Amino acid sequence: MATDTIHLFLNPTAGRGRAGRRQQRIIELLEQKAIAIELHNSRSSGDLEAQVLRYVDAGARRIIVAGGDGSIHEATNGILRSDRRAALGVIPTGTGNDFAKACDIPLNWEHATQLLADRIAAGETPRKIDAGRFNDRYFANGAGIGFDAKVTRVARSINLPIGDLVYLLAIFRSMLGGIASPNLQINAGDTVWEGPLTLASICNGPWIGGMFHIAPMASNADKVLELLIAKPVTRRRLLTLLPKLMSGEHLQEAEIVHQPITKLSIRAEQPIPSHLDGEVQALQTEFEIEVLPEALELL
Repeated sequence: MATDTIHLFLNPTAGRGRAGRRQQRIIELLEQKAIAIELHNSRSSGDLEAQVLRYVDAGARRIIVAGGDGSIHEATNGILRSDRRAALGVIPTGTGNDFAKACDIPLNWEHATQLLADRIAAGETPRKIDAGRFNDRYFANGAGIGFDAKVTRVARSINLPIGDLVYLLAIFRSMLGGIASPNLQINAGDTVWEGPLTLASICNGPWIGGMFHIAPMASNADKVLELLIAKPVTRRRLLTLLPKLMSGEHLQEAEIVHQPITKLSIRAEQPIPSHLDGEVQALQTEFEIEVLPEALELL
């Protein structure tokens, strides 16, 4: 493996197949800057993570991921599970692209590719950003417990070419059976919560689901995570909150509790849904979450 080779990991199904269709153009734009690229396609869930881990363990120092938040999630876990370090480049070709927004990466994939190629060719030093740990997994942009995890699962089942609107449709579908309010015990520094809630969102970046400005204050370079708790709400109340959740104007609402944190523990009476970077996790009752300052290097 040549030490100057950059490994490009691409999920052909990201963004409803857009990533696969853009593969050749992405390679062309990178090679125009005399960047040696070795392409690796992921074929199934978890495959991209396993490949990234294998190549980073073997000495790869720079990798690029062309995909959405799910692909970035797998790459993050591949990098952080290794004992070695590797810098991450991102070309957003997904649906929500929340991580790209958090990192000020252009959402136009060609522009993002060109800027990335320019930085690599110029030998710019990667910038360091925070990540999060969630039990034995890692996340780049955010984690959620409760209703937003249910919405994520429903969104995965919707196969319509409607972009970010898939998450809005998933919210409406998720509300049909009512909004669950599990009893949770949360310990996060000065914030202690015990009782029912709609969701707990732990944010490293400002956006979730592409269109929800859930944590406007969040920065992935400030060494803290933002905890947002939503108290139990009715379906009617949730409908009135949605516009504010999309615009980031919900923080003063009575149902919202916000606290910057570096570490927290959550206990549930019954196994409940959760997600990491939009990837649905197995039902669990205990959650240990912490920020990992400057754990990732961004090309």
